[in-house]
Amino acid sequence: MAETDEQEMSAEEKAMMDEWEAMAGDGDGGDAVPAPDGAGGDEEGSTRILNQEEIDSLLGFDDDSMGDGETSGVMALINSAMVNYERLPMLDIVFDRLVRLMTTSLRNLTSDNVEVSLDQVSTVRFGDYMNSIPLPAMLSVFKAEEWDNNGLMVIDSALIYSIVDVLLGGRKGTAAIRVEGRPYTTIETKLVERLAHVTLSDLSSAFDPLSPVSFNLDRMETNPRFATISQGGNACVLARLRVDMGERGGRMEIIIPYATLEPIRELLLQMFMGEKFGRDSIWESHLTEELYKTDIQLQAVLGEMTVPLGEMLAWKKGDQVILNTNTSDHLELRCGHFPMFRGPVGQKQGRIAVRIENYIEPQKEGEE
Repeated sequence: MAETDEQEMSAEEKAMMDEWEAMAGDGDGGDAVPAPDGAGGDEEGSTRILNQEEIDSLLGFDDDSMGDGETSGVMALINSAMVNYERLPMLDIVFDRLVRLMTTSLRNLTSDNVEVSLDQVSTVRFGDYMNSIPLPAMLSVFKAEEWDNNGLMVIDSALIYSIVDVLLGGRKGTAAIRVEGRPYTTIETKLVERLAHVTLSDLSSAFDPLSPVSFNLDRMETNPRFATISQGGNACVLARLRVDMGERGGRMEIIIPYATLEPIRELLLQMFMGEKFGRDSIWESHLTEELYKTDIQLQAVLGEMTVPLGEMLAWKKGDQVILNTNTSDHLELRCGHFPMFRGPVGQKQGRIAVRIENYIEPQKEGEE
């Protein structure tokens, strides 16, 4: 009896599998892919659904490359996706201004021909960036006092040895000698600290037309673990700068978390061209002075009445129009169709005059 039941179940399962294969062959095949050689059924052109292991292999994820908590290739794909945050157009102008200021400041600091260029302004996750910092490097943690948050400036070893060589009187036209495998000395740290102070001062000046802020150096670190200023998953703005001093030079990177820029987010979302950004006080003063010199016409309304058009057309020279206005009533002064002032009527130097006593507030839209 048991063998008979097994044969019946096998026959039923086989019939069901044949029915499924026929349905898959009749469909569009949108969710099914041709089976690899040796993986499908015996029939030619049979299709089947890929399992999770095959999806992971197609996406390039295997078990050895999966981190803790990542159980599928889809999760790995989501977690490794590029950070996509809102565009801040004014940051490009700020960093362009920083490049011009740094070119002048570093020339004065080093007495050498220094060229500063902006390579890229991008958005990264803080944790991914900290893991990608090439060591040895020097990390300068700075604080934005008005925004009450921090930022990070990373100076690579090539720029460190270049600035040390320049400030200590190295010959021009020769590359700086790099000494690997040892920590930075106190003299090297102090010289790089001078570079950091100059850069942060220029960064403050670059933000001044937009929003006054003071960037102050907090500390210098050589280990990325001690320079953590934000959560690993938080998005940050990364500006990559290149500093060239003849044959010498290196890279400098400034990373500012979005949380630090949040107080001026609305200002950074603005988009307009020109060197001046923000309010132009010179143009405002000039426009105000010219407006004060503008001549306008005021009309004193003695009275108003409504008459039929036919009656008005019958008026002749010498006819009198009686207005319902007394000598003690206040007249209204208008500029065009807009009432401006109100005051009593009288005489001054033989002329009819109106003394302004009240200012009429302009009516808002929708008010009668």
